[in-house]
Amino acid sequence: MTRGPKPRYEALIRKGALAVDPAQGQAIERLQDLHAQVRAYCRSRTSWFGRPQSPPRGLYLWGGVGRGKTLLMDLFANNTDITAKRRVHFHEFMADAHDRIARWRAADEKTRRRHKGLNKKAPDDPMAPVAHDLAREAVLLCFDEFQVADIADAMILGRLFEALFDNGVVVVATSNRAPDALYQDGLNRQLFLPFIDLLKEKTDVLELVSARDYRLDKLSGAPVYHQPFGAPADRAMDAAWTRMLSGARERQEKIRIKGRTLTIPRAGRGAARFQFAGLMEQPLGANDYIAIVNRYGALFVDHIPVMGPEQRNEARRFINLIDAVYDSRTKFICSADGPPEALYRTGDGAFEFERTASRLVEMQSEDYLAAEQQTTVAEGKGD
Repeated sequence: MTRGPKPRYEALIRKGALAVDPAQGQAIERLQDLHAQVRAYCRSRTSWFGRPQSPPRGLYLWGGVGRGKTLLMDLFANNTDITAKRRVHFHEFMADAHDRIARWRAADEKTRRRHKGLNKKAPDDPMAPVAHDLAREAVLLCFDEFQVADIADAMILGRLFEALFDNGVVVVATSNRAPDALYQDGLNRQLFLPFIDLLKEKTDVLELVSARDYRLDKLSGAPVYHQPFGAPADRAMDAAWTRMLSGARERQEKIRIKGRTLTIPRAGRGAARFQFAGLMEQPLGANDYIAIVNRYGALFVDHIPVMGPEQRNEARRFINLIDAVYDSRTKFICSADGPPEALYRTGDGAFEFERTASRLVEMQSEDYLAAEQQTTVAEGKGD
């Protein structure tokens, strides 16, 4: 058997890192088939003989939180020898696309002539040259968390993706929403509907119907708040992190936020892990934390100290972080130097911290852990 996601998936089952799941098994079969089709398609594009094959239909995989979509995307994207690929969070891809469009519009005539002939019908339309450049970089586009909440994205998606598909791009995407539910109740949604039709034309839509929330399974039966500091708390955090990774290798990732880049030191399987000092001593604001919780379904924070007025900046950022985590119903696993109510000593800011302490307690409850994650909108929230 050629490389692809299925051999790795079966190996993880044999090791006991994953449990047999019929829904995931169905998806992995489809992804293995798609892997073979894309390999053949890529070979035909570079062959000196014959005409290139038509691109295969991609895959749009959707389902509830914790059903294994990130796992399946990991297995597909990480176990293919296709070099012309890009795996990216959908919001980051759209931010990149908007940047490229802005640069093209600001470019001089000499730069625009590089794309002469790509957009004869609309020479001032950047969509064709932008899509052409994106397609040259990656024939296979793998999107994590495909969701549309921004009207600026909604209004260009149809033209952008039509141009991408015209350039032979194959799309694989994961989402919490069915295609017909994208941009639900969005402004001028009727203008967005042709994109939904295009997406369903170019990809097979597969719902991941699993009875289990695997992210919750990995946290159930064990505390998510570990205190005080010490070797037992560190071991408990490491054990929870290992369960969350389910055999994956952790990696460093980056998130683009309004032109800046935020480094995630440890990430895998839709989870991120930080040291308190590394996260809270950076000059970050509410929008940064919202971007983190929108990207990751579980957040691990090690070594939360007891704070006082002298750490008011760190305490303020921690309050913003917990607000973002709580509003999005992101799973939160941490080690701390005391119980929630003792994390801020009396003094300036102690009253405001009471809500944070209360939320930290609630975030340990079964009801909170079982809740579906929600996307939080950053616009309007100050830093």
